[in-house]
Amino acid sequence: MRRFTLRTGIRWKITLAIAAVGALTALALSLVVHSAARVSMLESAREAELERVQFIARTDAGRKPIWGAKLNDPELPAELREKARSGRRGTYVQESRKGPVVWAAVPLGNGQVLSLNHRFQESANMVRDLDRALVVGSLAVVIGGSALGVLIGGQISSRLRKAAAAAQRVAHGDPDVRVRDAVGGVVRDETDDLARAVDAMADALQQRLEAERRVTADIAHELRTPVTGLLTAAELLPPGRPTELVLDRARAMRALVEDVLEVARLDSASERAELQDVALGEFVSRRVSTLMPEASVRVVADEIVSTDPRRLERILGNLLANAARYGRPPIQVDIEGRVVRVRDHGPGFPEALLLEGPSRFRTGSTDRAGVGHGLGLTIAEGQARVLGARLTFRNVAAPGGATGEGSAAGAVAVLWLPEHAPTATGSFPIIQLPG
Repeated sequence: MRRFTLRTGIRWKITLAIAAVGALTALALSLVVHSAARVSMLESAREAELERVQFIARTDAGRKPIWGAKLNDPELPAELREKARSGRRGTYVQESRKGPVVWAAVPLGNGQVLSLNHRFQESANMVRDLDRALVVGSLAVVIGGSALGVLIGGQISSRLRKAAAAAQRVAHGDPDVRVRDAVGGVVRDETDDLARAVDAMADALQQRLEAERRVTADIAHELRTPVTGLLTAAELLPPGRPTELVLDRARAMRALVEDVLEVARLDSASERAELQDVALGEFVSRRVSTLMPEASVRVVADEIVSTDPRRLERILGNLLANAARYGRPPIQVDIEGRVVRVRDHGPGFPEALLLEGPSRFRTGSTDRAGVGHGLGLTIAEGQARVLGARLTFRNVAAPGGATGEGSAAGAVAVLWLPEHAPTATGSFPIIQLPG
């Protein structure tokens, strides 16, 4: 079962985090301020009521009370009545739907109780105004925090995206790219540490690849002379089956050495294309008839292209050889403008090749393996880079819709020649693929 994953940017994660922290902080502070303000106002109201009722008791005892004070008020809360009858003065807050009511009572002679009450209306209005101000302030804090999160997160996200784009260019083989330079910025943070680490890793990997290329080229170069001597000596042997076997293996070894040397030259980016104007349809048709007469050729649209005929023939020969070795007939070659397609009807390319491209000394699955060293498509792709072209690979889906390695109805290699002649060999393709 496929696991669902939600992809979000770091900008929105930081924004959400800051907004959540700001909202929680504002809520906590609002509750504390609201509670403290209400308690303070109630205490002030209780003290004021108590002072008023004491003043009335001192000045109007035995006469009719003033300011709404009452003697033995039946609505006086029982708790406060019992406290006053025991000879103590006190206050009491009575909650109601219209707001709290503050009571104050003092004992008089003969068991009488003088009380005064006041509804907490003005103070309640002040609390409501305070609550509205707290809500507005909290919203301002959340909005301001979100804007700050977008700003900070946007800067971090932008730096990380630049670093990722530069790392992708390094992964695609551009050795001159430096992630630290691509990130830029004045402030130094963890992104710069990551960029420096990626640059150091890319430099170390480039040095290892260069050392590997030099070793491979040196070995192949040193093998060329003895292999050539071996082939010459084998040709002098008397005719017979053993001689044929020795010649066959010697020729295969010489071909392998030449392929390894060619791969090393392509990796070093020292190859230069010798450009000529050729009619692509006519050129491919003649070369296919020579290299593989049994293959069918279809020219949908011919076009004059500026390219290196020798390298183009090398690419075409390797694609045909790969189709004949690992695929099944019929083999079809289509030319449409600047695009050349070579298709076989075999089990298709292995998944590793479709995902990662050709790799030396890797022939893929057993369905398309058994012989060869995986150098043919590697050389073809390298020669395409020299021409400024692009070489892509795909499989044709099986009629029944089956999926998986070996279930395709054929393999298709497509060579996309550029509209303009290459100006720098060994660079990335300048052609833009459709879509």
